[in-house]
Amino acid sequence: MTSELVAYRRHFHAHPELSLLEFATAKFIERELREAGFEQIRTGIGKTGILATLQGAKPGPVTLLRADMDALPIEERNDEPYRSLTPGVMHACGHDGHMAILLAAARALRQRTDEISGTIVFCFQPGEEGHSGNKLMIEDGALENPHVDRAFALHLYSGLDVGKIGVRDGPFFASSDRFDIELAGKGGHGALPQSAVDPIVAAAQFVTMLQTVASREIAANQPVVVTVGALHSGTTFNVIPELATLQGSVRAFDETIRAELPVRIERLLAGVCEAMRLTYRFDYHWIYPPTVNDPATNDVVRAVAREVVGEQNLVDPHEIVMWSEDMSFMQELRPGAYFLVGARGPRKGIEPQHSARFDIDERALEVGFRMMMSLATRPAG
Repeated sequence: MTSELVAYRRHFHAHPELSLLEFATAKFIERELREAGFEQIRTGIGKTGILATLQGAKPGPVTLLRADMDALPIEERNDEPYRSLTPGVMHACGHDGHMAILLAAARALRQRTDEISGTIVFCFQPGEEGHSGNKLMIEDGALENPHVDRAFALHLYSGLDVGKIGVRDGPFFASSDRFDIELAGKGGHGALPQSAVDPIVAAAQFVTMLQTVASREIAANQPVVVTVGALHSGTTFNVIPELATLQGSVRAFDETIRAELPVRIERLLAGVCEAMRLTYRFDYHWIYPPTVNDPATNDVVRAVAREVVGEQNLVDPHEIVMWSEDMSFMQELRPGAYFLVGARGPRKGIEPQHSARFDIDERALEVGFRMMMSLATRPAG
């Protein structure tokens, strides 16, 4: 399967599509599935998602295997024959490999239904990169007809060497939420600050104080990240502007702490604005909950990983990862296991995810393929 895996991955890499716009990607996957003999295919799930169902010859659970489809708004800087052909769009996170692995596994398993215990649902999901495509698919019935009993997903990861599998029980990936803030002061001349109310100085004070949320208000053994990623204000060097806007990311693993964070952030914001005579607007957006692995379902991943890569290459427990994943929505509703597949080699996979030079060591595709094949054919328990 190696040549097919690489061909699929390179096709997807060369033809990336942004979140919820994966129309050509979905058509390609549907065509390949129908060519392989799949008849139970549901399209347009969560706008562009695909569900393909395969009934095995033996009794067993309904198992969902998921791959995400979307790319990122990044201009690729790699010089490879399979580099992105779409200006400003790139598969910089490994989703091209995820699709290749699941599509190749689906085609192979279609010819081996006698080895399957239960039913397999192959889930090709749109909009993972901040657009809650997983939730959209759930709302369109992805976990029913048939009723899914358990779910598995993998992520190619530049933080692990090829040939290694990372697993962790309980919270593995962080929640991801966002805030948007507008600070309103009074504009004026840069030489006469006493006649203005400066939103830039207030924003600077707030950004500095914001770091105390994690360092002084949350226990040191509870990972929390509060990051201001955008701060915009002003148009020139000698004018105090009227407005400043900020955007930030908030991440946590504990749901109680997650719920407290917007209260703590707004308290600091209100205090700064009161002290410095500004008004503010504070919008908080709940995006993805933490991704929590079910220990019993994770045990299946462990057993398969020992067969595929060997005990010495099973990283268990893997350290927590501060990125987020919308597979968290399915894993809130069904027992699920999300694991990492090493994609770092001597020359490829050494750049971090979401980098314009991100690439994978394609030997990782075979590892992911063998994991998905074994998970699909392994009975529950």
